[in-house]
Amino acid sequence: MNVTLDKQSVTDGTLKVSLAETDYAPKVEQKVREYSRKATIKGFRQGKVPSGVIKKMFGKSILVEEVNHMVSHGISDYIRENKLRILGDPIPNEEKARTIDWDNQKDFDFEFQIGMVDDFPVELSDKVKVASHPIEVSDKVIDDAITNTQRQYGERTFPEVSEATDNLHGEITLADGTTKSSYIQIEKVDKKTQNKFIGVKNEDTITFNIEDLGSDELKSQVLNLDPNEVQSAKGEYTFKVTNVTRIIPAELNADLFEKVFGKDAVADEAAFREKVKETIQSNYNRETDHLLEHEIQHWYVDNTKIEMPETFLKKWILSSSNGQVDDETLQKEFAAYKDSLKWNLIVNKIADDNKVAVEPEEVKMRAKAQILEQFGGNAALAEQLGERFDGIVENYLQGQDGKGDQFMKIYNQLRMEKILKVIREKIDIKEKKVSLEEFEKLVAEHRH
Repeated sequence: MNVTLDKQSVTDGTLKVSLAETDYAPKVEQKVREYSRKATIKGFRQGKVPSGVIKKMFGKSILVEEVNHMVSHGISDYIRENKLRILGDPIPNEEKARTIDWDNQKDFDFEFQIGMVDDFPVELSDKVKVASHPIEVSDKVIDDAITNTQRQYGERTFPEVSEATDNLHGEITLADGTTKSSYIQIEKVDKKTQNKFIGVKNEDTITFNIEDLGSDELKSQVLNLDPNEVQSAKGEYTFKVTNVTRIIPAELNADLFEKVFGKDAVADEAAFREKVKETIQSNYNRETDHLLEHEIQHWYVDNTKIEMPETFLKKWILSSSNGQVDDETLQKEFAAYKDSLKWNLIVNKIADDNKVAVEPEEVKMRAKAQILEQFGGNAALAEQLGERFDGIVENYLQGQDGKGDQFMKIYNQLRMEKILKVIREKIDIKEKKVSLEEFEKLVAEHRH
């Protein structure tokens, strides 16, 4: 078998595969013998079917299967051995393939169109300048978090008459006359409309304009509808109260501290407040890191010059989508797809240049941590289960279909973390602290 590359440009080429009878004949004969041993054909004992009969019945399909198998492996080997950086998959020349006479031809020629990218430089120094935005935890955020925690662990009561901080449970009558179970958090209702829901009791009926409630999220909750459906909800609705519930906030004492953070983790109210702040800061830091990763990605995509085989890529996407992508969709989404592909090329090159590797044991350790986290971070659980815990981890990594999908998911996460660590250590990252409101504005303006 002979594989050659006809390179039309830096990004486009044709792989030509020539296969002589001497290349495939031994494999075809071996496959025929296997069929002879296994085939069950009327008139012949199993394992005693003559080769001539097998060739007459299955000869062409065996030939096609073995030739295609050899061609596929030949192309893969050529790409790997010649270190070609190809995008997508080779696209066969269907017109040439249709001219093959499988009944009479002895030698075969195939052609495959490929899209390539040449080697490219990646800047990995302090010339790369991006901004990071750590979020400051304000006193108000801490106060709100503590108030919510007190309510979360508070005592539920059932007052006769509602107040502004209560919840109303009942039935709402929709525009078509049907009724649904519903509940209303009064304090989330627009201030101008809240009075309608304050001072009511069981069996009272409230009539209100749905557009006066406030946010779409609240409308979705009250109407018990999908958020996408509430856009069209207009006019008056009625709500019949069946229950008024009130939460009496838990006191800030040792009992609450233990429920939230565990035994002996917090000694007093000041320490509790500090622990709440640490928890919020940890969550904020994850948001900051997530935005920073996007900023890094966009810098490299915008500033790394890679010549892409755009015509080939568009053809490959259309041919491999099984009709799921049309020209209009491709035109609309191709730029984002190309940017994503470009970023993958960049991170793979950084990984190769910096010898980034992930060992199976690292994947296993991350999986253990994730499983323990699901059980509240109880590290003693692993010791209690002993070898059985290793079995749980192995099953977890295999995934639901047993193909190791979870292993690859964690592997890719760890690999990306290591690549981003390399990048962050070598580029110039300027920190600018912001409030939560400022950060949310940055995220809203950020292009994804």
